[in-house]
Amino acid sequence: MNESACVELLQKHAIKPTSNRIVVLKALAHEERPMSVSELENTILTIDKSGVFRTLMLFKERHLVHSLEDGNGGVRYELCLSHDEDEDDDVHVHFFCERCGQVYCLHDIPIPAVELPDGFSVATINYMVKGVCPSCACEEDNL
Repeated sequence: MNESACVELLQKHAIKPTSNRIVVLKALAHEERPMSVSELENTILTIDKSGVFRTLMLFKERHLVHSLEDGNGGVRYELCLSHDEDEDDDVHVHFFCERCGQVYCLHDIPIPAVELPDGFSVATINYMVKGVCPSCACEEDNL
């Protein structure tokens, strides 16, 4: 994602396009997978952890990213491919590899419908499948 596309996307979500915000956005777009604050900090050496975290919280508030529990007790963030600036409609399945710790987006697998009892309302859905990714399975087969 080039800088002008980043600026446009930030402005679409009513976020002032500062240099730090553009750097965080570019890092998330480049990786194309959910990332933890620590992973982003290690990727972006020019912004400290608190700066990365503050940026992610603003992005989350404005529906530019969404957070998910990564299957190992942590939280990861990914760009929200929502079509609505006010609501996150980018709901998809994630896969957590129990060997390498990588989280994958599985956009083509639909989230099953959940019928809640009367009085309950959905705020978010986090659908995580755990197992072994193809790379780790291949390594295991070669041992």
